[in-house]
Amino acid sequence: MRLNPLTVKKLRRFRSIRRGYWSLILLGLFFVMSLCGELFVNNRALMVGYEGRWYFPVLRSGIYTGEDFGLPYKSEARYRELDALFAERGGGDFVIMPLVPYGPLEQDYVAGSYPPYPPSLERGHYLGTDNLARDVFARLFYGFRVAMLFSLAYVVISFAIGIVTGCAMGYFGGLTDLAGQRFMEIWSNIPFLYLVIIMRSLIPAGAGTTERIVTLLLIMCAFSWVGMAYLMRTATYREKAREYVDASRVLGAGTFRILFRHILPNTVSLVVTFVPFTAAAGITALTALDFLGFGLPPPTPSWGELLEQGTQRMDAPWIVTSTFAVMVIVLTLVAFVGEAVREAYDPRKFSTYK
Repeated sequence: MRLNPLTVKKLRRFRSIRRGYWSLILLGLFFVMSLCGELFVNNRALMVGYEGRWYFPVLRSGIYTGEDFGLPYKSEARYRELDALFAERGGGDFVIMPLVPYGPLEQDYVAGSYPPYPPSLERGHYLGTDNLARDVFARLFYGFRVAMLFSLAYVVISFAIGIVTGCAMGYFGGLTDLAGQRFMEIWSNIPFLYLVIIMRSLIPAGAGTTERIVTLLLIMCAFSWVGMAYLMRTATYREKAREYVDASRVLGAGTFRILFRHILPNTVSLVVTFVPFTAAAGITALTALDFLGFGLPPPTPSWGELLEQGTQRMDAPWIVTSTFAVMVIVLTLVAFVGEAVREAYDPRKFSTYK
């Protein structure tokens, strides 16, 4: 598929803005790594060599028990202990663990002491543990994946509602536009936080983690589309007065085709420039709700939950400092990308109409 020459110019302009371009590369790399997170942060071994056979526990949907490796228990093998045992025995048996050999939900208590435990290279807790002896690095890593997937879904759903609503209001005008504006004015005045609290209380106790996350996502999207709808309404009003819209009508194009094949592509720069900033807003809102206790259900890895723990346990500064540092880095990268996209798609630099 050949890109429009104007789009090619915008992409080249974006690439020339080095700060935003490399921020996108880094953010994309971190996101891909998080999607393959089990290969980097996991309490399951990447590979086990035992009695001449190779096992790949991290790729297996089921489990290998201790009996599979000559140990006297039928539960899942404890691979860190197995690694130490093979090293003590010597011979050809071996275990290859991920860089961080802990899962985000795994508790690693130390006999005779209480968590949180400080960072320890010897035990593999590079950023220490939280109040429940769970590895902070693992929680941050998987929390990043949850936050990114949540924010991407948040952007897609809220933009879809806002674009469709705004285009309909701007194109049809009249009563449709008037009714839409009054509805959005009323809807935007409903207190978002109170509704989240009410909906959270109405979720059945037996609801699963997925249902709770989807409910939270839909609530947030229900209150985030209004701004995009106003923007698309204005842009559609402007575009429908262009000559190419009249020409499309003369040629017999239907409403759907005019809206989504002609008007929408000419307003895509407006949509694209808001994507990074909306994603950052989604991450921030999710973290804030988790901090207040109305976000993701426990024990889902969450930055907000780590921040809440850190503020309650100032005697364990590694929790709040590491979480805050990761948030600053990620949101700064997203802001650099948004700044570059906004400049690359600036209509004062690139415009079809002179």
